[in-house]
Amino acid sequence: MEKTNESIEDYLERILMLNEKGNNNVHAIHIAVMMGYSKASVSIALKKLESLGYITINEHHVITLTEAGKKIAVETYERHRTIGNFFTSLGVDPEIAYKDACKIEHDLSTETYQALKIFLQKMKAI
Repeated sequence: MEKTNESIEDYLERILMLNEKGNNNVHAIHIAVMMGYSKASVSIALKKLESLGYITINEHHVITLTEAGKKIAVETYERHRTIGNFFTSLGVDPEIAYKDACKIEHDLSTETYQALKIFLQKMKAI
């Protein structure tokens, strides 16, 4: 995964999640509500994401992931789901499992994450 910081990954992942829930007109307020941040804080972060080329914001303030932003969002969200699914398979309450997954998805090395994916694939085959 491209080296970015946790905050960038979280914002991009949330935009992707909103899109996957059927919201193709994502605005700053949707992200603010989802993340529990102020609209002003989200607006500052979005300006940074736009300057880095990860999102575009049109004249109607609709936020769209660029190809680069979508790549990071998809990779981050896949890590989130994989780790969360692993924790729930261990019997962890889903709400706790996915909160914990969100905390570690950014810090887990590629090597450890790949090993986890292989392990989970093998477990499904049993």
